Amino acid sequence: MRLAYLRHALRPSPFTAVVVNDLAVDVSHTLATPVDSFALDQPARQDLMERANEAACHREDGVVPLAETVFLPPVPRPGKIVAVGLNYRDHAAEQGKTPPAAPVVFAKYASALTGHESPIVLPPNSREVDYEAELAVVIGRPARQIAREAAYDYVGGYTLLNDVSARDMQRQDKQFTRAKSCDTFAPMGPWLVTADEIPAPHALDIRLTLNGQVMQSSSTREMIFDIPYLIWFLSQSMTLEPGDVISTGTPGGVGVFRQPPVFLKPGDEVAVTIEALGTLKNHVVAAAVA
Repeated sequence: MRLAYLRHALRPSPFTAVVVNDLAVDVSHTLATPVDSFALDQPARQDLMERANEAACHREDGVVPLAETVFLPPVPRPGKIVAVGLNYRDHAAEQGKTPPAAPVVFAKYASALTGHESPIVLPPNSREVDYEAELAVVIGRPARQIAREAAYDYVGGYTLLNDVSARDMQRQDKQFTRAKSCDTFAPMGPWLVTADEIPAPHALDIRLTLNGQVMQSSSTREMIFDIPYLIWFLSQSMTLEPGDVISTGTPGGVGVFRQPPVFLKPGDEVAVTIEALGTLKNHVVAAAVA
């Protein structure tokens, strides 16, 4: 099931919708946000999907074209965005680095979130803003010191995330937090896909295009530390809660390691596509324009 968090000109507040083809079916009477779907058991989830399909088929009240909506991040209030660095073999290779012995973990603040088709705003204090296509895992139930073999039981769903990064800030700070957490530096979406729809998350093509040109093209098979390992590893030291997001790293092809380097500029369009999940698209603007 694809669940989006949307705005519509004729509605007073954001609403959760099941996406059926090119239609949004309002299910906010059942789910305040897409993350609330994790509390539903499988029969209730199936019933919700069937009712949404029926409503879309008959164009009932509460059904609107997706084209008339504004996409918000499908996880609107994550308690944590935990990002993983250097987690693809091809990304390590392009830097000439040995794959790490343990996950490289850093935080990305929730205030950086923005939605599909919203702008990435270039901050005035950076000239080296880069893109990073990533698969994001959304936690479905509390996970604390879990067993690795049980990790998938704690996954609620998946979405796409662009881990936008100010490389000059990274060099200045010698760490990631500020460089990764500027406003709009966490485009997420367009929707949340529930875990039952993605039985093989480590067999997905992942790609990023910049103005239509392919810059990153890889597969989630290239991950050094897989999703069960990451959930297990993190849960040993912190409680992962429903709605927490783990951004699982980016493949090779980022702008900073190209010759010459490629950084985002006003007017650019960036699109992240992950097989079975969809495409997250954003345009780039200067701070003054925003």
